[in-house]
Amino acid sequence: MFLKGRHFLTLLDFTPEEIVRLIDLAADFKRQKKAGVPHRLCEGKTIALVFEKTSTRTRCAFEVAAADLGMRAVYLDPAGSQLGKKESIADTAQVLGRMFDGIEYRGFGQERVEALARYAGVPVWNGLTNEYHPTQILADMLTIREHFGELSGKKLVYMGDARYNMGNSLMIGCAKLGMRFVACAPESYFPAPALVDACRDIARQTGATLSFNTDPQHAVDGADVIYTDVWVSMGEPDSVWETRIRELSPYQVNAALMARAGQQCRFMHCLPAFHDLETEVGRAIYDRFGISCMEVTDEVFRSERSIVFDEAENRMHTIKAVMAATL
Repeated sequence: MFLKGRHFLTLLDFTPEEIVRLIDLAADFKRQKKAGVPHRLCEGKTIALVFEKTSTRTRCAFEVAAADLGMRAVYLDPAGSQLGKKESIADTAQVLGRMFDGIEYRGFGQERVEALARYAGVPVWNGLTNEYHPTQILADMLTIREHFGELSGKKLVYMGDARYNMGNSLMIGCAKLGMRFVACAPESYFPAPALVDACRDIARQTGATLSFNTDPQHAVDGADVIYTDVWVSMGEPDSVWETRIRELSPYQVNAALMARAGQQCRFMHCLPAFHDLETEVGRAIYDRFGISCMEVTDEVFRSERSIVFDEAENRMHTIKAVMAATL
């Protein structure tokens, strides 16, 4: 298709027009799937799913999307390959590239997925790294467009730690698509200045705005979307929980914050979310710190203004678009 042979590593690599075409293609695939219309555009191909970090949504989205497109997916779990252990990333990439038509990678540093892309000789897709999560952003943008009818000019406020993959990638996506992006957190949790500068350059061309705020009440005024993520990212040590809870609790998304934003505002989260005591982590945090929810309250998470499960479903449709467009 229109991105044949391209890697999908970060949205920085794509024009606004290309991103919109991917969202349009995902919406078309979604309509076809709902209508029961086959769309096996990649019949006979096989892809590798390389996971150094486990996942529910990313794995299921890639496997179901691959099946819908007529492909077979081979899953390599964190113990299922020698990547970086007994075999270099470059060597592994060249082996996988001779066996598979495309490779998904979900893991740690961005340099690892970039090394795979450099040596594989087939399209490589970033399922998540510490720095970027581009497939999630496509799903988010499709979801916002479904609920608001457009993306340009919409205000998205990201609450909490904006230094890593979700804060970075939402800022890039909003800059590319002419949206109003606000990161709301203590200053030490703002995105890296170099990436902010790059996104400001993009925003000057698209009409987007970027702002950074430490006051949640001020930040959410007129927000169309309030977005948050867990306060401790996968792979970080448990020792950081106490600091994160102390510093980020004022940025919890709760009913009062949603009311301040206005009735039009919707809540989004890339999941999983710690909003109750129904998980091992949630119970452990409660036993240790005495809190029953973290980045979002259960009331907001389960409310009619929460669109997190629309967002989760759209991972499948947008990942399908990425694979079909690049293979």
